[in-house]
Amino acid sequence: MMINKKRIFLFFCAIDCILNVNTLSAQTSVQVKNTLDFSRNEVVAVPVSALKSFLNKNKESDLRIKDSSNKYLPIQWIDYDGDGKGDELLFLATIDAKKTNIYTIVSDAKIRLPETEVTTYSRLVPERADDYTWENDKVAFRVYGPKGQKEALAGVKGSTLSSGVDIWLKRTDQPIINKWYKGYLTDPMFYHKDTRGEGYDPYQVGDSRGTGGIGIWKDDKLQVSQNFISSKTIAEGPLRTVFELTYAPWSEFGVKETKRISLDIGSNFSKFESTFEAEKPVPNYTIGITLHKNEGEAKLNDKTGYYLHWEKIDDAFVGEGIVVNPAVIEKSIAFKSEIPDQSNLLVVTKPQQKLTYYAGFAWQKSGQIQNQKDWENILQKQSQIIENPLLVKVK
Repeated sequence: MMINKKRIFLFFCAIDCILNVNTLSAQTSVQVKNTLDFSRNEVVAVPVSALKSFLNKNKESDLRIKDSSNKYLPIQWIDYDGDGKGDELLFLATIDAKKTNIYTIVSDAKIRLPETEVTTYSRLVPERADDYTWENDKVAFRVYGPKGQKEALAGVKGSTLSSGVDIWLKRTDQPIINKWYKGYLTDPMFYHKDTRGEGYDPYQVGDSRGTGGIGIWKDDKLQVSQNFISSKTIAEGPLRTVFELTYAPWSEFGVKETKRISLDIGSNFSKFESTFEAEKPVPNYTIGITLHKNEGEAKLNDKTGYYLHWEKIDDAFVGEGIVVNPAVIEKSIAFKSEIPDQSNLLVVTKPQQKLTYYAGFAWQKSGQIQNQKDWENILQKQSQIIENPLLVKVK
């Protein structure tokens, strides 16, 4: 029997075309536009609703994303409602000033997902009372839980009664949470000493707001909650860590608060989203930064919505800051008190059911900043980023 080579060739060409059509149909483009006049390296979030047509034909686990140079990027799915399915797709985009990047989403389980060299991370820490601690490659934070509150009320040494936000000064882009708490188990002063070249925790919170704690400002006094009563980890990382804290009713207004906190890779700022329910009308919700002994400098910028504190801690300077939408601000003050931990930079916002703001810092020894102007530039950029988010379009 004679084999018709031309027919065989045409057959395989047809098969190849079918495969190419199927491959093309599995592709989706994501357009990301930066409208600002400086380059941005940010986590892009794509809601699963925008990927519906893609996921109707392909598995979530097979999704890969690449840039215009065909380089595959690390991705992260976040499952907010705990149903086992992703609600949001994250990837890291670097976009020049006034530019638009195009990324391609493909379905290919054979391509290994790239890993990030640095990461975000968070967890509850039962080995030291029950702190909740979170970090990325630039900064680290912690807040205090119910066991710590119980011990503090019982007079246990080293325990903390506070809803203020603690900051850990790190000068490595590698994770330190687990390492520092492991050291704490054998030496309670382990992370209070800067002897390993990684940084340390010299920051005093006490009853202050730390960097980003909440309160209600009334009659020149700040009403605040105690420690959080429960926590829930939503995502550990690597591109974004997300968790929620709940607080028992506090203040004379009977405020119940749920605080969702997230931190992206590469950012100096945690995002705080506080949702409130109040038994009585509330005059305001106020965000604070401790002024410690009033030896630093505070700058208030109600017009642009960023607030700066610059202070020397031991032998180096630290810049702390808050960034919030100016539309929700009523006023701001640098309140000074002779009572320990009662001096705070206070940003008084209009009462609302949900308050979103950013709080963060930079340490001189981390190499991220050298002076106060450097820190102010970071705050100014963050305020512009909030006002002008990346424009994301899926096609």
